[in-house]
Amino acid sequence: MSVPPVPGTSFFPVSREEMEARGWAGLDFLLISGDAYVDHPSFGPAVIARVLESRGFRVGILPQPDWRSREPFLAMGRPRLAALVTAGNLDSMLNRLTASKKSRSRDSYSPGGKAGLRPDRATIVYGSRVRECWKDIPLIIGGVEASLRRFAHYDYWSDEVRRSVLVDSGADLLVYGMGEKQIAGIAALLDRGVPVEKIRSVRGTMYRSSAYPEDGKTVEVPSWEEVSSDRKKFAEAFRLQYPEQDPFHGKAVAQRFGTVWAIQNPPPRPLTMDEMDEIYGYPYTRTYHPMYEKDGGVPAIEEVRFSLTSHRGCFGSCSFCAIHYHQGRIIQARSHGSLVEEARLLTTLPDFKGYIHDVGGPTANFRIPACDEQLVRGACRGRQCLFPSPCPKLRADHSDYLELLGKLRALAGVKKVFIRSGIRFDYLMADKKTPFLEELCAHHVSGQLKVAPEHVSPAVLSVMGKPGCEVYGKFMEAYAEVNRKLGKKQYLVPYFISSHPGADLKDAVRLAEYLRDIRFQPEQVQDFIPTPGSLSTCIYYTGMDPFSGKKVHVPKDRNERKMQRALLQYREPKNRETVIRALKAAGRSDLVGEGPRCLVREQHKETRRGKESSSAGRSAQKMRAGKPTASPRPGDSRKAPSRGPGRSPSEGRRPG
Repeated sequence: MSVPPVPGTSFFPVSREEMEARGWAGLDFLLISGDAYVDHPSFGPAVIARVLESRGFRVGILPQPDWRSREPFLAMGRPRLAALVTAGNLDSMLNRLTASKKSRSRDSYSPGGKAGLRPDRATIVYGSRVRECWKDIPLIIGGVEASLRRFAHYDYWSDEVRRSVLVDSGADLLVYGMGEKQIAGIAALLDRGVPVEKIRSVRGTMYRSSAYPEDGKTVEVPSWEEVSSDRKKFAEAFRLQYPEQDPFHGKAVAQRFGTVWAIQNPPPRPLTMDEMDEIYGYPYTRTYHPMYEKDGGVPAIEEVRFSLTSHRGCFGSCSFCAIHYHQGRIIQARSHGSLVEEARLLTTLPDFKGYIHDVGGPTANFRIPACDEQLVRGACRGRQCLFPSPCPKLRADHSDYLELLGKLRALAGVKKVFIRSGIRFDYLMADKKTPFLEELCAHHVSGQLKVAPEHVSPAVLSVMGKPGCEVYGKFMEAYAEVNRKLGKKQYLVPYFISSHPGADLKDAVRLAEYLRDIRFQPEQVQDFIPTPGSLSTCIYYTGMDPFSGKKVHVPKDRNERKMQRALLQYREPKNRETVIRALKAAGRSDLVGEGPRCLVREQHKETRRGKESSSAGRSAQKMRAGKPTASPRPGDSRKAPSRGPGRSPSEGRRPG
């Protein structure tokens, strides 16, 4: 379906012809992206380009160029100030390969969903092409891939520790985090004639140097040579640099790669509400470039076309998630006025049907900072806001979010306002001041609510940094009771992770028994993928908690991972033999047989069991307030795409 642009807006040029149509003889910045060009505030290249445009610079976008040739990179000419490179909305390796290292058949960020239009390790490949074209041009990299691979990091797909992408790409600067402040500051300096090698003090950037800074403030972490050969050194490097990712107390961090130092400046200050409003108020066309019309458009726009990003940041700090490492732990919110104005704009679009699909962020119900002190001295070192239990100073209050949702519901032309980006249920349960759950169920659930308990084993949840299963149990009961009073049939769709560090077969069996008891079988199971930058990935590679030094069981063996996954879907006939093997290995043969608590039956009952399990599997997919009912459609894992030089997921976002 064709998606028309917002009237009065225009796309950035993607070719020499479009440059000339604007009367441009040349560009100030060439922005090279691994994604198709979508001019929407949830897509990084669009935001970075609009920031530069607002400051008077001429920007051209080169989306998904053929990396096998120099010609596409040369087509729009040498930019006056710099080339900007991003791999796209996701890490390029995660974008292409699954947890089992098989190629994905679809890429939502490419025209028509076609896979294979970007290279592996796209930041490095694009950077190398830029250097072949112009050896002396300032090269600046950013985006999720660059941000999460900024230090020496474990790469799951090659099963090795790789160097910083800053070093391997040949870039002059690396922008980490969301990027708007950084790129604006860098552009101003370049435009004043400051050589890129002299730009060393912009917060939220990394640079290369032949010398270690002798300022007495920089934190040195073990070198790439050390961390690539010694897992304890890898854990030590993570332990040292992790606390410095705070905009208030974070120090510079340096890591050596042979004769070169990669030096990270402290993170940028959080954006003010006015700055957030400015970014989301730029004149986006809010659709994909018309050159993709012949391919049927770009699928990723569908999820965010009628959604609103209300804030950034996440103080949940789940071990397996790198959002807080990229966006930060301090919430940065937009004003009600800005969001209401954007919602009014949505109501004027010809294909708007009256439904706002989402109002949220990395976690939908985090609209305010965790506590007042975060805005003065930053997030606490050595402790989390919600784990292992909510901090006494936590502001568990949904008043602002409720007020915002009420204003959006009241707009002319708006029929429903849904929340689909995930609710952090432990934060919701900690709120004793507002009727948020009642309002949520009454107005903002589109038949099903996605939540992420992730596991039930206390040992595994502790490694994950998630609350105990009893919290989810209380939430299920509360959700059921509210919906009963409202007379609504609304369902919970919980997400679980298999094979996370800390989980052994006994833990997986415990989760399977829990699913049996609540009569729920996940239609989708997410195998843990060790993506760069997260605490869980550090544990996966080293086999230890970097902060305590304690050993942690890591399910790396392919057969163990297969068994853990199968246990979560034990009703599936195709998983029967694997489940039996897993139960025997875990010493739980008592769960094989005819009893009511057994997970699978004996071999001679397989024919009848196969028929029964197929029927049960279809009927137990959804939970109506903790009870089974009809099957749900497969859920997407997260909502908003992530950003180019300096933007995060919302990328592949799981529920909070």
